[in-house]
Amino acid sequence: MFRSILLAGTAAVMLAQGVAAQQGDVVYIQIEAQPSLNEAEARLRDYAGGLRDVNGFSLGGGWYGIALGPYDPEVAAEQLRSLRAAGRIPRDSYLAAAGEYGRQFWPVGAGIAGTASQPAVTAAPLDPRPAEERAEPSSEQTAALADALAQDLGQDPGEAPQEAAAAPAAAPVTTPEIPEETVSEARRSEAQLSAAERQQLQVALRWSGHYDSAIDGAFGNGTRMAMGAWQRDNGYEVTGILTTRQRADLLGKYNAVLEGTGMQEVNDARAGIAIELPMGVLEFHRHEAPFAIYKGNGTLEGAQALLISQPGDRKALNGLYEILQTLAIVPVNGARNLRRDGFTLTGENARITSHTEAVLQGGQIKGWTLVWPAGDEARFERVVNMMKTSFRVTPGVLDPASVSDDGQSLDLVSGLPIRKPRETVAGFFVDARGTVLTSAAAVAGCGRLTLDGSYDAELLQSDAELGVALLRPTAALAPRGVARLRTDMPRINSEVAVAGFPYGGVLSAPTLTFGALEDAKGLGGEETLARLAVEATPGDAGGPVLDAGGAVVGVLMPRDAGAKQLPENVAFATDASALLAFLQGAGIPGNASRGEGVMAPEDLTAAARDMTVAVNCWE
Repeated sequence: MFRSILLAGTAAVMLAQGVAAQQGDVVYIQIEAQPSLNEAEARLRDYAGGLRDVNGFSLGGGWYGIALGPYDPEVAAEQLRSLRAAGRIPRDSYLAAAGEYGRQFWPVGAGIAGTASQPAVTAAPLDPRPAEERAEPSSEQTAALADALAQDLGQDPGEAPQEAAAAPAAAPVTTPEIPEETVSEARRSEAQLSAAERQQLQVALRWSGHYDSAIDGAFGNGTRMAMGAWQRDNGYEVTGILTTRQRADLLGKYNAVLEGTGMQEVNDARAGIAIELPMGVLEFHRHEAPFAIYKGNGTLEGAQALLISQPGDRKALNGLYEILQTLAIVPVNGARNLRRDGFTLTGENARITSHTEAVLQGGQIKGWTLVWPAGDEARFERVVNMMKTSFRVTPGVLDPASVSDDGQSLDLVSGLPIRKPRETVAGFFVDARGTVLTSAAAVAGCGRLTLDGSYDAELLQSDAELGVALLRPTAALAPRGVARLRTDMPRINSEVAVAGFPYGGVLSAPTLTFGALEDAKGLGGEETLARLAVEATPGDAGGPVLDAGGAVVGVLMPRDAGAKQLPENVAFATDASALLAFLQGAGIPGNASRGEGVMAPEDLTAAARDMTVAVNCWE
């Protein structure tokens, strides 16, 4: 075994020397890789406490490498042997050319020495898997590799490679397939996994649909059964213990879903946030307090991200929590969790799914939102997980006053559209508990119903023939006014008024539209209908039709003439006698009345306002 490790290390030294000869003789000792920035920084601090020349680099694909250097190849080779022999670095550490690394993030402010003009690396890329998951080559594979390198250097096969400073570049070497292990070997390699690596396997098993318990790194019966189920579904022998090859296969498939997202760290100094974002599908748009807005670049329809940054306290945190839930990018269906020091919001509908997190610390509120198209849950969950683990608060906070003219509108919050109902119509209260009578057609097919945009309601009863429906608020309301239903029909051509919301709910109070009663029946002689001469709008449907004394003579029906082209001022209402019978059949007595005197216009307006409510139909 020792000979295998030594030869593998020697082969890696010679390979790195060949690459270094092409790239300025700068090499690093690659010692570890981590799947998140937080984990990498924690390990970097551990190594920096006992080693010199510790560096952190991005490896791409959401992985971060830990390396020592930079060194001259000969110095690096000696350091590699010495540190590995002393057990101060993992046994499978190896040498890599500087050009194989991406952006350097540790130490802060450091850069890769001498890499600005280096040519592209031709050697095999760094393996980002944890050390324990990279299989140690067999003695035969190591010997073959060493012999090949010896021949390239003009030595006899089997002779130990000489550490020549002017060694030519080695031919590209194909990484051998990870050898399969016995159950005993798999158990031993599994025992070397760190707690984070064990948890990552559980996360991947959950993602694959085989595990639904806690992510605790403890491989109990639940995890073993999940491993066995995954082995069965992927064509492996079912043992309940994943081999090194199987772990690599599982994690490879887990990470493969990120293809095309272009995950990379974004450091927004103005917002004071560093985080990994899927910049393969996003692009920075603008700062509009309290958000840094990253819109989709057209690659993935519906993708969007926000960085949240504002000064504030618990009161401001609670206010932001409420405001975010009015945005179109935070659908109403989803879990909500408000804490003293932060909150999380999730939402989903047929088009998008979103996740928001925010924290309050040091008088600042920082957080983020990811919006993703529905139906792509695998990538969404993986991206959310990477954003969670990479999120860092840095100095700086957005100025609350930094809102442009484009961000100001009745239907915008800092440039983001608020969530709007599919339709807003009218209804009116028919009892003291807050039960509402409205148009059945207007509320058909709604995913959610609210009253005045704030109070959830449910469909209690509906009558398709009459065209009316009863809604009951989920929490009892105390309306200021309850409708009086007039059981006798007013005289033909007498004045009536319709209370409704012709502007889609932009105005908080109903609007009165005046007209006249033209007939006490429908065009086909329907006894339950009355024909009106009034210019009604779709937002007036379901609203009360009032006589001059404020009594309800009917409920306005939606304008639907079918194939007929009716004049614009023709509308129909279901009369109050039919409404009263419908209410009594639903167990609501109703408030019957007969025609009374004439109200002053201001009193009629007040009566209509007190009994009429906006009915919102949401997707």
